[in-house]
Amino acid sequence: MGTVVPFAPTAGQTVFDRGELNAILGVYGRMVAAGLWRDYAVELGRDAATFSAFRRAAERPEIQVVKVPALRAKQGMFALIGEAGAVLKRGHDLRVVLAPLERRLMKVVDA
Repeated sequence: MGTVVPFAPTAGQTVFDRGELNAILGVYGRMVAAGLWRDYAVELGRDAATFSAFRRAAERPEIQVVKVPALRAKQGMFALIGEAGAVLKRGHDLRVVLAPLERRLMKVVDA
């Protein structure tokens, strides 16, 4: 078995806080349950933190949720980036940025 190393961000590293990660993983869990996603990756860098979701592990990410604190005062520090690299949504509130993914989960039910 491998060794479990506790996560401790280094000084100057951009990270998702607990609330942000809960919101992202909540959407991810629902997408996995719907059979749309199967894998994810988290990249924590100096300038940005990125959560990538994959249909399959061998593909490029279907979406990326990016946090760039330097853009907090301008266009919002959160961005939703599509598979082709286009910015789908940008804003200050993570839940608003994740809204297009929530809409994908909604299905019309005939009453």
